[in-house]
Amino acid sequence: VPSNSRVLMLLGQLERMNGEAMVRDVETARQVTAKILHLIQTQEKTGKEVMSKGSSGMEVILASLENTRDVQTTLNILYILSELLTVGRGRRVGVFVSKGGTGILFQILITASKELPPSEELMLQLHSLLAKVGPKDRKFGVKARLSGALNVTVNLMKQNLQNTKLLLPCLQVLRVYSTNSVNAISLGKNGVVELMFKIVSPYSKKNTSLHKVALDALGALLKSKTNARRAVDGGHVPVLLAVYLDWHRSDTRHRHMLIRKGLLVCLRNITNIKLGRKAFIEADGMRVLYNSSTECLPVRTLDPLINTSSLIMRKCFPKNRLPLPTIKSAFNYQLPHVPAVGPVAQLYSQPPGVDDVVDESDDNEETDADTENDTENEEDEKDQRSANDDIETDLNKLHPKNRPGRPFEELRVYERFFLELSEDFQGYNFECSKSTSTTSSSSFSSSSASTQSTRPIIVPTAQALSPKHVPIPSSREDCNPTKGKHTLQSPSAPTPTPPAPLTPLELDTIQLTKDQDKKEEAHIPSPDTHTTLSSLTRPSSQGQMIEQELAHVLECVSLEEEGVLNAEGGRGVKQEGSPVNSKRHIQSPLLLEGITTRRVGGGGGSNWGSDCGSEGAEDEGGEGAVLEVPDTALLLPLHDPDLYVEMVKGTHSVPRYAEVAYPDYFGHVAPTFREPLVERVYGVQRSKIFQDIERLIHPNDILDKVLYDLDIPSCPVIEDNGESLKFNSQFESGNLRKVVQVRKYEYDLVLNSDINSNHYHQWFYFEVSGMRVGATYRFNIINCEKSNSQFNYGMQVLMYSVQEAISGRPRWVRTGTDICYYKNHFARSSVAAGGQKGKSYYTMTFSTSFSHKDDVCYFAYHYPYTYSTLKMHLSKLEALRTPQIYLRQDTLCETLGGNSCPLLTITAMPESNSNDHICQFRNRPLIFLSARVHPGETNASWVMKGTLEFLMGTSALAASLREAYIFKIVPMLNPDGVVNGNHRCSLSGEDLNRQWQNPNPELHPTIYHTKSLLQYLAHIQRAPLVFCDYHGHSRKKNVFMYGCSVKETVWQSSISATSSDLQEDLGYRALPKILSQIAPAFSMASCSFVVERSKESTARVVVWREIGVQRSYTMESTLCGCDQGKYKGLQIGTRELEEMGAQFCMALLRLKRLTGLRNHQHLLDLESDIIGTQSKVVR
Repeated sequence: VPSNSRVLMLLGQLERMNGEAMVRDVETARQVTAKILHLIQTQEKTGKEVMSKGSSGMEVILASLENTRDVQTTLNILYILSELLTVGRGRRVGVFVSKGGTGILFQILITASKELPPSEELMLQLHSLLAKVGPKDRKFGVKARLSGALNVTVNLMKQNLQNTKLLLPCLQVLRVYSTNSVNAISLGKNGVVELMFKIVSPYSKKNTSLHKVALDALGALLKSKTNARRAVDGGHVPVLLAVYLDWHRSDTRHRHMLIRKGLLVCLRNITNIKLGRKAFIEADGMRVLYNSSTECLPVRTLDPLINTSSLIMRKCFPKNRLPLPTIKSAFNYQLPHVPAVGPVAQLYSQPPGVDDVVDESDDNEETDADTENDTENEEDEKDQRSANDDIETDLNKLHPKNRPGRPFEELRVYERFFLELSEDFQGYNFECSKSTSTTSSSSFSSSSASTQSTRPIIVPTAQALSPKHVPIPSSREDCNPTKGKHTLQSPSAPTPTPPAPLTPLELDTIQLTKDQDKKEEAHIPSPDTHTTLSSLTRPSSQGQMIEQELAHVLECVSLEEEGVLNAEGGRGVKQEGSPVNSKRHIQSPLLLEGITTRRVGGGGGSNWGSDCGSEGAEDEGGEGAVLEVPDTALLLPLHDPDLYVEMVKGTHSVPRYAEVAYPDYFGHVAPTFREPLVERVYGVQRSKIFQDIERLIHPNDILDKVLYDLDIPSCPVIEDNGESLKFNSQFESGNLRKVVQVRKYEYDLVLNSDINSNHYHQWFYFEVSGMRVGATYRFNIINCEKSNSQFNYGMQVLMYSVQEAISGRPRWVRTGTDICYYKNHFARSSVAAGGQKGKSYYTMTFSTSFSHKDDVCYFAYHYPYTYSTLKMHLSKLEALRTPQIYLRQDTLCETLGGNSCPLLTITAMPESNSNDHICQFRNRPLIFLSARVHPGETNASWVMKGTLEFLMGTSALAASLREAYIFKIVPMLNPDGVVNGNHRCSLSGEDLNRQWQNPNPELHPTIYHTKSLLQYLAHIQRAPLVFCDYHGHSRKKNVFMYGCSVKETVWQSSISATSSDLQEDLGYRALPKILSQIAPAFSMASCSFVVERSKESTARVVVWREIGVQRSYTMESTLCGCDQGKYKGLQIGTRELEEMGAQFCMALLRLKRLTGLRNHQHLLDLESDIIGTQSKVVR
C-alpha cells in the first residue's frame, strides 16, 4: 500500500475511534498514533499529505488529543504535532491555531497538572509545543490567562529550577506569556520577577541558551512599570549591572552577544521609570556602561550593545534646565494689547519663575532610538500619518466661498495701491527719455528716487529709533573702558595709548547728508537733526589721524559719526545719489599687523578712500601696507556697501542694533564650485553623545565658562584671557543668546526665542573671532526643537570669512564636519512644549577649523538676507528701470516695530495713451506674490530676489511677461521678525502665516493689509490669476508647491462625496507641472494639493477659500539640497534659489502662452493637455 494512502487509512481509523472508543481501546489508540508518528518521522511526504489543503488530518489529530485520557497516546499525538509543526512552520502553525489547537493544549496542560506528580515528559512536550505555537497566536496571552495555564507554568518552574531540560521550554512559553501586559503584571504579583533573578547568573559557559531565554522573558516582564518598580525595590539594578559587567569582561570572543544585549534590554526597561533611573545612577551605571561601551567601540558587530547602552545613558543623564534665567526671549517688546487667548496670552499671564520648569515625567518616550541608521523617510512617514488625521473633511470648508468678508466701503481706501487700474497716462510723453519718464503713478518712492513725486516719499531718515536724539547711555560704555565702542578690544592686541572714551552712537545720531533736500521734497515733518549732530562732529584733523593709525581691523562695521561735516551737508559725489559720507571703521579686537585696509573704488558708488582704523587713537601705528577691500560693486551689480549702511540707519530693531555684520556689508557672490551633500560618517552621532556623557563622568574636565550672554544687556561679551573665541550677534537678523565654553575647543551655544514667545529656536546668525589656525572647534547649538533635521541628511551650516572677502572672495560657503542632530539632556518645559511633559531639546553639533589668523567669521543657518538688504536691493532695482517698465513702490503699512512694508507693482508701460493700449494695460491679469512671512526661511527672499531681477530685466522674455501681467509683490511680509533675528514669528509672538483668517490690524498689520488688497481685488472682480507665497522647508529636499484641491483632499480622506462636490478643473496643477519641466530644482512628486485643518489660516488656503483664487500656492524651497534632477546630491545655493525665482517667471509666461490669456476664464482644456492626463482622474 502506498504510504500516503496508508497514513490516510490510519487517520481514518483514528477518526472512527474518537469518543468513547478512544477511552475504551487504549492499546489500539497507542498503536495507531505510534504508526502515524513513525510514518511522519520516516517519510517527509506523509506530513505534506496530512497538512495538505482539503485534508481533515489536523482536525482528526486534535480531536483525538482532546478525547484521549491515556498519557502515552497523548505523548504520541504531541510528538506527531511537534514533527508536523517543525517543518514549513509558519503556515502549518497557522492552521493549527485556526483549528483551536492552542486551547486544547492549555486544556491538557491544566488536566496534566492535577496529576501528582505530573508527568515530566508530558509537561516538557506540552511546553515545547506551546513555545512553537505561542508567537503565531495573537490571543495566546489571553487564552493562557483565562485557562489558568500561567500558574501551572510558574509552579512547574519553581519546582524545577535545577532541571534545565524542563526549565528551558517553560521559560520559552513564559517569554510569550509576558508579551501580554496584563499577564506581565499578574506574573509579577506571582513572584516571577524574583524567580527570574534566581535564574540569571554571572558568566558561565553552561546553559547559555537557557540564560538567553530567561533574559528575554525578564526583559518582557520589565516592560510593565509595576514589575520595573518591583525589580528596583528588590535591589536588582546593581545586580544586573554587575552581571552585565561580568559577561562583558569574560565574553572576550563575543560569542554571547545576545545574552549581553538581553541584560541591557532589562536595564533599558527598568530605566523607563524615574525610580529605575535613580537606582541606575546610584549604582554608578553611567560609568559602568560608558566604560564597557568604549571598550566595545572597535568591534563593529557589537554596535547593538553600544546603541542600547547609549540609549540607557542618555535616558538616565540628569535632566537640566537650559542655562538661562528665562526661556522667554532675551529681548522685551511690550505689545500694544495682548490677545485674549493663545500662546502669547499664556506667556503674559504666567507668574514669574514658572516658565521653565523641569517636569520629569515617567513616560520617557524612547521611540527616538537615535540609532545611526535612522532614515530620512521615517520622518516623512510620521508626518504622513499625522497628516492623514489632519485632512479637512468638512465639505463646506472645501468649497471656496466667493464672498469677501468686508464691506466695500471699508476696502475702498485700498484703491490708492492700484493706480495702474485707473491710470490714463494723458500727461505722459511716450517719446521722452528716461529722465522725464516717470509720472506720479510710476515713480519709485524710495530713498534713492531721483524724480520729483507728488506722492509722499517714505524716506528711511536718520531719526530712526527714538524721538530723542541722544547717544547710547554710558552703561554700554562701561563694557570696555578703553574704547567707547560696542566692539571689544582683545587683550592680545598691543594697545597704543588708550583713546579717550568716545560716546558710542546710536543709529539715530548718524547724519543723513541728504536730509535737507529730502525733507522739502518729501513733505516729511521731522525735527531738525542737524543741531543735535553738530555738537558731536569731529574736527577734520582727527580724520587725518585715522588715516595714519590702524590698531583695529575687521569685526563689525560700526555705524560711526560722520568724519567731516559742514553746514551745507558736505556731500560726497556719488552715483544714484545714495549717501556715502559716513566713515567706515572695520574694527576688531584683533590686530592685522598694522595693515591699513583700503577699499579701492570703481563703479556702484564706492568712492571712499578713507582708511579704516580705530578713531581718535594717537599716531603710533606707522604707515603699514595697504590691504585692498574688494569693490563688491564690480562683483555684485545690485550691492552697494555704502547704501547698505544708509539703509540700516532707517531700520528699527528692538535691541537697537548699532552694528552692521560684514557679510551684509560686503555682500555675497555665489561660489562657482559645487557643494555636495555631506556623506555622514558612520558612528559620528554616537561619538558626540559619548563626549556629552563624559561631561557627567569626568566633571573636572569641564570649563563651564560663560563667554557671551545677551541676558546681561550692558555687557554681553565677557572678557577672558584671550584663550577663548569671542562671539557676537548684535546686528540685524543676528541670533545667538549665550555661549558657554565647555572644553578648550568646544562651545555650547544657546539660541534666542522669538520675541514674545518662549520657543522657535532654529535660525542662527553670529560672529566668531579670536580663533587659532589649525585647531578644530566643536560648536553645539543645544536648544533646537524639531525632532529631526536635514543636518542629519547632508546639510551643512554656512560660514563667511572676512579675510576671504578682503582677498576678493566675499561669499558664504557650506562648512562643518561631524554634523549631527540628536536629542540631548536639556529638558523642555511643558510650558514651551504645548503642555507635553518629559520633552527634551535637541543638539545640532558641527566641527570646523579656521584657515586665517586674526579672521572674523560668521555662521548662519542659511544664507542671510536682511530687511536692510531688501531695501538696498529695491533701491538698486529702481536704477534698472527703463522707460518701458512701469514700476511703483508703495509703503503698504508700518509694522509693529515701526518698519515700513514695501509693496511693488511691476508691469509694462502701455505702448501709447490710446484707448486700446490703456485698456490692454488696465486689463492685464494680476499675479500676486509674497515672501518671507517666516524670518528664518531666508531662502524665500533669495527666490524673490531672482523673481524681481527677472521682472526688471531687459530680456525679451521679461518684456513679454510684463506685457502679459500686472505683478503685485510684497517681498517681505514680516520685516520685524527678520530684523530682530526671529525664526518664525513677528513681534506679536505669533506665526503670521496662521493669522490670515482673522488678522488683527494692530498686531498683524502686514497680513491685515495684504489680505485687504486681495479682498479689494475680489470686490472689483479682479482677483489674481495666481497667488504664490514663497517659503523655505527645513525637513524636505527640492523645491515644490502646496496647492488646494477639493478632489485630491477627498481622495486622501475617508469622506464620501457626490460627483457634483468633486467638480473642479485641473488648472491648479498646470503651474507646478510647467515648473517641474523647466526648473531643475523643482519636484512634482513632492507637491501636494490636499487641504489640511491645521493649515486653514495660512495664506494659501484663505486666498483659495475666501478670495476664490484657484491657483493659490505656497512654494517651498529646501534649505538643504536636491535629491533629483540636475542638482541631485548638491546643497542648494543662492544661485539655484535665484534661478528658481526666474524660472517661476518663465513658468508664468508659459502658462500665458499655453492658455492664450485673452480670455483666462477658459483655460481648462489646454491645461489638462499639458498635464498629460487624458483620463478624468489625476493622481
